[in-house]
Amino acid sequence: MVLYIIISVGAFLVGGLLTWFVLRFLMKSRYESVLREAEKEAEVIKKNKLLEVKEKFLHLKSDLEKQVAQRNAKIQSVETKLKQREISLNQRQDELQRKHSEVEAVKENLASQLDLVEKKKEELDVLHQREVEHLETLSGLSAEEAKERLIESLQDEAKAQAASYINEIMEDAKMTANKEAKKIVIQSIQRVATETAIENSITVFHIDSDEIKGRIIGREGRNIRALEAATGIEIVVDDTPEAIVLSGFDPVRREIARLALHQLVQDGRIHPARIEEVVNKVRKQVEEEIIETGKRTAIDLGIHGLHPELIRLIGKMKYRSSYGQNLLQHARETANLCAVMASELGLNPKKAKRAGLLHDIGKVPDDEPELPHAILGMKLCEKYKEKPDICNAVGAHHDEVEMQSLLAPIVQVCDAISGARPGARREIVEAYIKRLNDLEQLALSYPGVVKTYAIQAGRELRVIVGADKISDKDTESLSTEIAKRIQDEMTYPGQVKITVIRETRAVSYAK
Repeated sequence: MVLYIIISVGAFLVGGLLTWFVLRFLMKSRYESVLREAEKEAEVIKKNKLLEVKEKFLHLKSDLEKQVAQRNAKIQSVETKLKQREISLNQRQDELQRKHSEVEAVKENLASQLDLVEKKKEELDVLHQREVEHLETLSGLSAEEAKERLIESLQDEAKAQAASYINEIMEDAKMTANKEAKKIVIQSIQRVATETAIENSITVFHIDSDEIKGRIIGREGRNIRALEAATGIEIVVDDTPEAIVLSGFDPVRREIARLALHQLVQDGRIHPARIEEVVNKVRKQVEEEIIETGKRTAIDLGIHGLHPELIRLIGKMKYRSSYGQNLLQHARETANLCAVMASELGLNPKKAKRAGLLHDIGKVPDDEPELPHAILGMKLCEKYKEKPDICNAVGAHHDEVEMQSLLAPIVQVCDAISGARPGARREIVEAYIKRLNDLEQLALSYPGVVKTYAIQAGRELRVIVGADKISDKDTESLSTEIAKRIQDEMTYPGQVKITVIRETRAVSYAK
């Protein structure tokens, strides 16, 4: 048994050794074959790389040769151009020398001709003097006297023709250009927002002490940035003592910013979250006040059935001014004037009052469309179901659309009365009276003027002249001269009409 085990172990060991030798031999042969294959692949790769390098070298060589050829061609072309320029310069130099010689010859010729002309001129002067003396003996007048008479006759004729020509031009301009000029002026004024630029665009907020300025600004300016972002108003904190300036063209936003600042300063808690909360609260309060103002205005004027949106827009007029005149007060005044005028003419005063109140509703829209305020107001009235005659009166009060009812001219006239009366807008009574006196005194300074009257709030000047001092033709030139002098020397709104009146009166008494 032991011998069997020994034999078995010996056989196993011998088998294992034989297997190891076989495996070693196989691995060695496999290694040698793999090595040979790797060497072959390396040779192939080496050859490929050499070929690629050669190809790149050839490509680069050809590219360099092309560039050198191109540069040589450019240099050759530049040399050719330089040679051509040199040839042209030489030709120009030869031509200039030739022209210079020609000019010298022409100068010599001109000098000889000038001498000849001077001699001819002396001969002509002698002949002219003889002819003048001959004409003076025939006419019995000297040359100076004849010249003065001719100038006087030509002046009179030129004045008459100029006056008639000026009148023709003015009449033609009035007939053809009056309507278009009105449209262009109105559209230009409304498009550049003159009203917005003239009205006050800042509000001054007073504070008790300058310490509050630091709290309003906040750490690194976060409070003031939050306030500007919430209100849309620029807040100017400068060295002005105990004052902060709120700057913005929207008066409603300025009012919201003012009230919000007041509440924040009173409360003492100023931080971004609190600012946003207070601004939203104040905005709601202002909106409620706007609606309440619109309702109160409609009730005071006895106007019923207005759309809620129109009532809100009427309330917004409280925060808008036109040339310094509060828009809501202007609308109320226009409405009352329309009612009075409609009553005198036998028309419906309620309709007229309604149209007068709504005539400037287009000045306070929520957005900013590119439309005149009269057209925009008419569209708003149409949108909120107002009657056609009221819509037309709103749209036609600046002649943008054609008038279709008697309400339209009433609204137009009452709007002008409310806006043009003394004291309505930014013109104090003293300045107004001084302008009227200046108009009258300017016209009185002309000879032959007897009396002057400034009427229609200074928009017309009546000039009465003496019939024995000024002729009918001179009245036309006088009105033109006065108009030109007023235009050059005075400042006034709109236009001034100058009317010169010449009349002959025969007075007798029966005793």
